[in-house]
Amino acid sequence: MMKDDCIFCKIAAGEIPSKTLYEDEDFRVILDLGPATKGHALLLPKDHAANLYELPDALASKALIVARKVAMRMKEKLNCSGLNLVQNNGENAGQTVMHFHIHMIPRYSDDGQKIGWVPGEPSSEELEAIRQMIVD
Repeated sequence: MMKDDCIFCKIAAGEIPSKTLYEDEDFRVILDLGPATKGHALLLPKDHAANLYELPDALASKALIVARKVAMRMKEKLNCSGLNLVQNNGENAGQTVMHFHIHMIPRYSDDGQKIGWVPGEPSSEELEAIRQMIVD
Protein backbone atom coordinates (compact mmCIF):
# COMPACT_ATOMS: atom_id res chain seq x y z
CA MET A 1 0.00 0.00 0.00
CA MET A 2 1.20 3.49 -0.85
CA LYS A 3 1.67 6.18 1.82
CA ASP A 4 0.29 9.56 0.65
CA ASP A 5 3.08 11.74 2.08
CA CYS A 6 6.00 9.53 0.98
CA ILE A 7 8.06 10.84 -1.93
CA PHE A 8 9.50 7.38 -2.70
CA CYS A 9 5.95 5.93 -2.85
CA LYS A 10 5.09 8.58 -5.42
CA ILE A 11 8.23 7.92 -7.44
CA ALA A 12 7.74 4.14 -7.29
CA ALA A 13 4.13 4.57 -8.45
CA GLY A 14 5.22 6.78 -11.37
CA GLU A 15 3.47 9.89 -10.02
CA ILE A 16 6.78 11.75 -9.95
CA PRO A 17 8.98 11.37 -13.04
CA SER A 18 12.25 9.48 -12.64
CA LYS A 19 14.97 7.95 -14.75
CA THR A 20 13.77 4.37 -14.46
CA LEU A 21 16.20 1.50 -15.08
CA TYR A 22 13.89 -1.36 -14.16
CA GLU A 23 10.26 -1.86 -13.20
CA ASP A 24 8.01 -4.78 -12.34
CA GLU A 25 4.82 -5.20 -10.30
CA ASP A 26 6.70 -4.84 -6.98
CA PHE A 27 9.72 -2.60 -7.60
CA ARG A 28 11.06 0.37 -9.51
CA VAL A 29 14.80 1.03 -9.82
CA ILE A 30 15.71 4.64 -10.58
CA LEU A 31 18.87 6.67 -11.05
CA ASP A 32 19.75 8.64 -7.91
CA LEU A 33 19.58 12.43 -8.40
CA GLY A 34 22.64 12.90 -6.16
CA PRO A 35 24.81 10.00 -7.30
CA ALA A 36 27.94 8.83 -5.50
CA THR A 37 29.20 7.40 -8.81
CA LYS A 38 28.06 7.06 -12.42
CA GLY A 39 25.00 4.78 -12.44
CA HIS A 40 24.13 5.08 -8.72
CA ALA A 41 20.57 3.82 -8.48
CA LEU A 42 17.85 3.30 -5.87
CA LEU A 43 15.77 0.15 -5.66
CA LEU A 44 12.30 1.10 -4.37
CA PRO A 45 9.43 -1.23 -3.46
CA LYS A 46 6.07 0.04 -4.72
CA ASP A 47 4.38 -0.86 -1.43
CA HIS A 48 5.41 1.33 1.49
CA ALA A 49 7.62 -0.13 4.21
CA ALA A 50 9.56 2.39 6.28
CA ASN A 51 12.57 0.09 6.67
CA LEU A 52 13.81 -3.49 6.56
CA TYR A 53 11.98 -4.33 9.79
CA GLU A 54 8.62 -3.58 8.12
CA LEU A 55 9.36 -5.18 4.74
CA PRO A 56 7.41 -8.42 4.16
CA ASP A 57 9.56 -11.54 3.67
CA ALA A 58 8.47 -12.03 0.06
CA LEU A 59 9.53 -8.49 -0.90
CA ALA A 60 12.75 -8.72 1.10
CA SER A 61 13.83 -11.82 -0.78
CA LYS A 62 12.72 -10.46 -4.16
CA ALA A 63 14.64 -7.20 -3.54
CA LEU A 64 17.95 -9.05 -3.71
CA ILE A 65 16.91 -10.87 -6.88
CA VAL A 66 16.02 -7.55 -8.54
CA ALA A 67 19.25 -5.95 -7.25
CA ARG A 68 21.28 -8.79 -8.76
CA LYS A 69 19.50 -8.47 -12.11
CA VAL A 70 20.16 -4.71 -12.28
CA ALA A 71 23.73 -5.14 -10.97
CA MET A 72 24.55 -7.60 -13.75
CA ARG A 73 23.27 -5.09 -16.31
CA MET A 74 25.32 -2.29 -14.70
CA LYS A 75 28.47 -4.43 -14.79
CA GLU A 76 27.91 -5.21 -18.46
CA LYS A 77 26.90 -1.74 -19.65
CA LEU A 78 28.87 0.59 -17.33
CA ASN A 79 31.98 -1.59 -17.12
CA CYS A 80 32.19 -1.00 -13.36
CA SER A 81 34.74 -3.05 -11.46
CA GLY A 82 32.59 -3.50 -8.35
CA LEU A 83 29.26 -2.58 -6.78
CA ASN A 84 28.11 -1.62 -3.30
CA LEU A 85 24.63 -2.39 -2.05
CA VAL A 86 23.86 0.01 0.81
CA GLN A 87 20.69 -0.27 2.85
CA ASN A 88 20.18 1.99 5.89
CA ASN A 89 17.53 1.54 8.60
CA GLY A 90 16.75 4.48 10.88
CA GLU A 91 18.25 7.93 11.24
CA ASN A 92 21.24 6.71 13.27
CA ALA A 93 22.13 4.42 10.39
CA GLY A 94 21.94 7.25 7.84
CA GLN A 95 18.41 6.72 6.51
CA THR A 96 17.02 10.07 5.35
CA VAL A 97 13.87 8.94 3.50
CA MET A 98 11.72 6.61 5.61
CA HIS A 99 10.81 4.25 2.78
CA PHE A 100 12.86 1.05 2.42
CA HIS A 101 15.36 1.39 -0.41
CA ILE A 102 18.67 -0.06 -1.50
CA HIS A 103 21.41 2.12 -2.94
CA MET A 104 23.10 0.37 -5.84
CA ILE A 105 26.46 2.07 -6.29
CA PRO A 106 28.67 0.98 -9.19
CA ARG A 107 32.35 1.25 -8.29
CA TYR A 108 35.27 2.29 -10.45
CA SER A 109 38.98 2.23 -9.66
CA ASP A 110 39.23 6.03 -9.62
CA ASP A 111 35.78 7.03 -8.26
CA GLY A 112 37.08 8.62 -5.02
CA GLN A 113 34.25 7.18 -2.90
CA LYS A 114 34.75 5.44 0.42
CA ILE A 115 32.16 3.29 2.15
CA GLY A 116 33.39 1.84 5.40
CA TRP A 117 33.82 1.91 9.14
CA VAL A 118 36.55 1.67 11.74
CA PRO A 119 36.78 -2.00 12.80
CA GLY A 120 36.46 -2.66 16.53
CA GLU A 121 38.53 -5.17 18.49
CA PRO A 122 36.14 -7.07 20.77
CA SER A 123 37.45 -9.92 22.89
CA SER A 124 36.20 -13.45 22.40
CA GLU A 125 34.18 -13.04 25.60
CA GLU A 126 32.51 -9.84 24.33
CA LEU A 127 31.62 -11.55 21.05
CA GLU A 128 30.13 -14.50 22.95
CA ALA A 129 28.08 -12.18 25.19
CA ILE A 130 26.71 -10.39 22.11
CA ARG A 131 25.96 -13.68 20.39
CA GLN A 132 24.05 -14.86 23.45
CA MET A 133 22.02 -11.62 23.57
CA ILE A 134 20.96 -12.06 19.98
CA VAL A 135 20.18 -15.78 19.95
CA ASP A 136 18.47 -16.03 23.37
